[in-house]
Amino acid sequence: MKSSRKAARHEKVAKRKSARGKRRTADNAQATLLPAGVRASRPHIPGYGIVGENEGRGLLPWSWAELRLTKSWNYWLATARPDSRPHVMPVWGLWREGTFWFSTGDKTVKARNLAVNPRCVVCTERANDAVVLEGIAEWVPASASLEPLWQAYEKKYKWDMKGSGFYRVRPGVAFGLIEEGELFTQTATRWTFA
Repeated sequence: MKSSRKAARHEKVAKRKSARGKRRTADNAQATLLPAGVRASRPHIPGYGIVGENEGRGLLPWSWAELRLTKSWNYWLATARPDSRPHVMPVWGLWREGTFWFSTGDKTVKARNLAVNPRCVVCTERANDAVVLEGIAEWVPASASLEPLWQAYEKKYKWDMKGSGFYRVRPGVAFGLIEEGELFTQTATRWTFA
C-alpha cells in the first residue's frame, strides 16, 4: 500500500515538473516574438538577486506588457518640473499600436512640464504586476486622424474627447516586474526600443 502511494506521488511530481518545463519553454519562445526594433533583456538591479536572462522562468514576452498597458484603467505619469523636481499624477490613457496616448489640460503642471522637458515615465496601475515605460511625449493636435483614438477613448472611459488633441508617448525602454514570490527575480524583464 505504501509503495503504491509513493509511486503515485512520484508520478504527480514528475508530471508537475514536466508541465513547468513546458511552460518555461513556451515563455522563452514567446519572449523571442518581439516587435521589430525591440530587444528583451534583464534589468540591472544590483542586490536584488535578479537571475541571468537565460535563467529562472525566462524573459517575459512583450505581449505580457502590452496586455497590462491595454487593460489598465488608471496610469501614473511622472514628469519633471523645470527645476528638476518630480511631478507624478494619475491619468487616463490608451495603449494603441505601440504607443501610449493621454490627454491633459494645457495649463496643468503635466503639460507645462512636458513643454519644457518631454521625457516622462508612464506606469500601469498595479505596482505588484507592473509595466514601467520611459519615453518621450509629443503633443498631437486635434485632427481627423485622431478619430479612431476618440472612439477608443469613448468606448473605454465613456468620455467624449472628440476635437481634443493627445500626447503620444513613444517608449524608449520599458520594464516588466511581477512581485510574487520568486517571480520578481526570475522574470524581471527590460525591453529596449530602437
